[in-house]
Amino acid sequence: MTGTGGGHRGHTLWLAGICMARAGSSVMSMAYPTVLASVQEEWGLSFTAAGTINSATQAGTALSLVVLSVLADYLGPRAVFLGSAVLAAVTSFLIPIFAHGHASALVLFFLSAVAIAGTYTPGVMLIAARFEPARRGGAVGWFLASSSVGYVLALAIGGLVVAHAGWRAALFVLALGPVGCLLLSLVLFRGRTERGAVPSSRFTWDTGLGGNRAAQLMIAGYVFHSWELLGMWAWTPAFMTAVLVAHGTAPTPAAGLGAGLTALFHVMGIAASSTGGWLSDRWGRTAVIAGMMIVSSACSFSFGWLLGAPFALVLVAGCLYGFSALGDSPVYSTGITETVPPARLGSVLAIRSLLGFGAGAIAPSVFGMVLDLYQDRTAVAGWGWGFSVLGIGGVLGLASILWLRALPEARRLAGGKR
Repeated sequence: MTGTGGGHRGHTLWLAGICMARAGSSVMSMAYPTVLASVQEEWGLSFTAAGTINSATQAGTALSLVVLSVLADYLGPRAVFLGSAVLAAVTSFLIPIFAHGHASALVLFFLSAVAIAGTYTPGVMLIAARFEPARRGGAVGWFLASSSVGYVLALAIGGLVVAHAGWRAALFVLALGPVGCLLLSLVLFRGRTERGAVPSSRFTWDTGLGGNRAAQLMIAGYVFHSWELLGMWAWTPAFMTAVLVAHGTAPTPAAGLGAGLTALFHVMGIAASSTGGWLSDRWGRTAVIAGMMIVSSACSFSFGWLLGAPFALVLVAGCLYGFSALGDSPVYSTGITETVPPARLGSVLAIRSLLGFGAGAIAPSVFGMVLDLYQDRTAVAGWGWGFSVLGIGGVLGLASILWLRALPEARRLAGGKR
């Protein structure tokens, strides 16, 4: 990153542009949780069946990132980002047109996730190439925070449209987000390729992870983090709907309001992403990750049991949950860039994405199976044990990061701050 004032302004404007593009594409990532309560009732889905659609979106993300992250090493991250933005803009409009039941929704949300995934890892790679290590954590943090901006827009705007015009109209509105991403990308990626983000001279699946304990443990922590985070994201709107119903709200308005209230938790995620990366630049990567995972694990083991608690307490707990569960995400991404060679970064991110989003694909279905054991949307035990299952991932992730912190290799992180 250059030291001139003009250079700083140019980097800041570029970062703002790619963050806005990522926010637009991320809107559709939260589209299904936004409408879940409505379509589950209309299509007569069990909790397990409803969870499998969420799992399909995470599986699509995982499988797509395996290929796209490696291709980003070969073709360049800019080309992959732009191509994915085109596909995302097209596939997003197919969902409200052709989704009429479990099977069609599962396939369509899967395809949408495949396209949207291409604006994630290539974006991290472009930022890593442009920003020096001292500022990289903060830059990646803002990029991940922009994803949460998209989630907030999906839940707030989508929830409002669901309550007044139905879930299909909401999906049409949310599909405008990827269109905005495409338009921004066309402007953002004009001109020369970013220095350090050029394609590799040869295609390879080699990751260089063998013997790299720091990268291995960073990936392990990310996998357990993804289990907790993506499971929580999938079911929190439905949980807030159940909370509202338990407090006397009718089911139909509760579905829209539940999604809207969940947006508040993602607002806390925006703050967490932007500050988590910044704090890790100063306090160290493993210290910030460990602190966040301690809090998020405690929230996982307690949040679901608050179904009948005072509403204000549920909101406060949800905000804390949203902050802590996402606050370490940018730190994981930044840590990976510091533990693997730049030429193999895309390949390593592919492995990380496959394992992380793979875990995130399983978590919503397991959660749904727990709920089906109780056969009641307002059963406290069902929600309590469902969220507690996610907390297991938080505990295992904490163990992985503490192990990493004890290794000499941890000194490669954050300029020696571990």
